[in-house]
Amino acid sequence: MAEQFSEISGELAQWISEQKIFFTATAAPNSRVNLSPREGSALRVLDPNSVVYLDKTGSGNETAAHLKADGRMTIMLCSVEGPPRILRLFGQGRVIHRDSNEYDKILQARYEGTAPPGARQIIHLRLDLAQTSCGFGVPLFSFERERDVLVRWAAGKGEAGISAYWAEKNQTSIDGLPTGILDAPEQ
Repeated sequence: MAEQFSEISGELAQWISEQKIFFTATAAPNSRVNLSPREGSALRVLDPNSVVYLDKTGSGNETAAHLKADGRMTIMLCSVEGPPRILRLFGQGRVIHRDSNEYDKILQARYEGTAPPGARQIIHLRLDLAQTSCGFGVPLFSFERERDVLVRWAAGKGEAGISAYWAEKNQTSIDGLPTGILDAPEQ
């Protein structure tokens, strides 16, 4: 049932673009494992061996801390509508700072040049393995709509309020690892 691939095929890239949710998993040595749900519309396939997603401000910034400390990352998607399938993308992740030239280039090329309120960084995964599995045990759900609560919250805070929130809540992981969110970007 499971198949392994060294890259994302055109068929898998199309399937990825149709998913409504994905999950990211990261860990650093001696840290907790972090698993986070993400809205499917944030994920983009850049090429057969890399994907990115536009990361919005959240209550923590575990992914960034873990990638800074270790780099290992897995992204998992599972179809909750249509034929069953699970896809895991294994590889090395990194944070692309929102004030960097690379962030701007990806935003222009893949997100119509617009970041939603509260966008804090882009996460890049360079995959070394893609693995599908059956997904027979994943229940069927019907997608209703994206939630707009986070975007409304961020818009209400404004840029200064978001920056203050990052300073208070997003600089370290729950295990005390630095996230680098307020560091100057590498250009």
